[in-house]
Amino acid sequence: MNKHAITAQPMSPIPPDDLQRTVAVARPNQDESLPHIGLVGDTYTILLSGNDTNGRYCLIDMLIPPGGGPGPHRHDFEESFTVLEGEIEAMFRGEKSVVRAGETINIPANAPHSFTNASEQTARLLCICAPAGQEEFFAEIGVPLATRTTPPPKLDKAAQSKFIKTAQELAPKFRTELLKLSPQ
Repeated sequence: MNKHAITAQPMSPIPPDDLQRTVAVARPNQDESLPHIGLVGDTYTILLSGNDTNGRYCLIDMLIPPGGGPGPHRHDFEESFTVLEGEIEAMFRGEKSVVRAGETINIPANAPHSFTNASEQTARLLCICAPAGQEEFFAEIGVPLATRTTPPPKLDKAAQSKFIKTAQELAPKFRTELLKLSPQ
């Protein structure tokens, strides 16, 4: 038996239904109220935020253009990626894995990682972070976009410097550490 499974927890009654909470349905191609965020050349749409899930997780739709993806980082929450279209190259503790459409990778909390779209076509991923909070970091450092498929604006040197400074300053608040690129 998995020592972390719900069946490994002490038995207790299931709490009553919380009638203050409502169902959340995300329709990223039609719902203009969903936040679309440009970040490091990628487009992230927040499908479910911590407000929708009582802080248990967030769900993010990610469009990663060729060459896109975040640099090396780590954080103290779990992060899983399911590739819907295309493929990514994920670096986990210095080891590369190619993750293709229909496949999922889980990154354990605290582990150094990054990913890149090394292919010629845009990759689309679903990202789950548990517990929630990463979506708030993205909203604070990214730029608002009009739609799920809107590419983010190209940043000039000054804007890139400002972005990096802001990300480095805010990362600890969101229990994230931005790591240096290792020499190739």
